[in-house]
Amino acid sequence: MDTLKEIRWKQRFTNFEKSYKLLKQYSNQPIETELERAGIIQFFEISFELAWKLMKDYLEAQEMSVKSPREAIKQAYQMGLIDDGHVWIDALSDSNLTVHTYDEEMAKKMINDIINVYFPELNKLYHKLVKEL
Repeated sequence: MDTLKEIRWKQRFTNFEKSYKLLKQYSNQPIETELERAGIIQFFEISFELAWKLMKDYLEAQEMSVKSPREAIKQAYQMGLIDDGHVWIDALSDSNLTVHTYDEEMAKKMINDIINVYFPELNKLYHKLVKEL
């Protein structure tokens, strides 16, 4: 394992951990206002972005080559770093959508998916990598 790449994924983990913990903290509270919905979506976007980059850095430390978020997800799934590649691909699509449009109904659906579908996957990734530190 390349020492610099090992250091890189661990540094990326630190940043991921900060955003993950914020998402965890606030997703356990009632989300009723437009501002609260926007905040949770933003925490998710940041956490997801850092998560796929963390996967990329981790895979590169394992001597794998990764060129895109989709490829990082696919390879992370193949090596058992994540459990449900389809959910991660859906999260990738949703995170791209939220950046470009805002619709209240879509935001409410997104909040539901973040809390009930995507966050549990981020949680699994977090706990798998905590064990490796």
